Amino acid sequence: QAPLEESGGGSVETGGSLTLSCIVSGYTEGTYSIGWIRQAPGKEREPVANIDNFEKTTYADSVKGRFTISQDNARKTLYLQMNNLAPEDTATYYCATSRLRGILFFQALDKWGPGTLVTVSS
Repeated sequence: QAPLEESGGGSVETGGSLTLSCIVSGYTEGTYSIGWIRQAPGKEREPVANIDNFEKTTYADSVKGRFTISQDNARKTLYLQMNNLAPEDTATYYCATSRLRGILFFQALDKWGPGTLVTVSS
């Protein structure tokens, strides 16, 4: 089983909602946070949200107030609740772990899943 596996992507209209899930089969020693990154067609990957081992959450400015990251108590499943989706949220979303926390999450990614595609139509 892959260490990280996403699901829940799909196609929605502007203003719609989706919830992404990531099954976590195990954490590597030295992992301090887990979160979501995304890559839109023709663009670089960018961080979306992450949660660290103290349950502190960090969000990209573009998704604050619309997206919520959470995980179950056993830390076996990571979620991303996405509300009020816009066309610019169209991307492949990846669950990823990192050796850093917070705003530094994206600088030390060590594992990520195969991704799940989210398409938002106008």
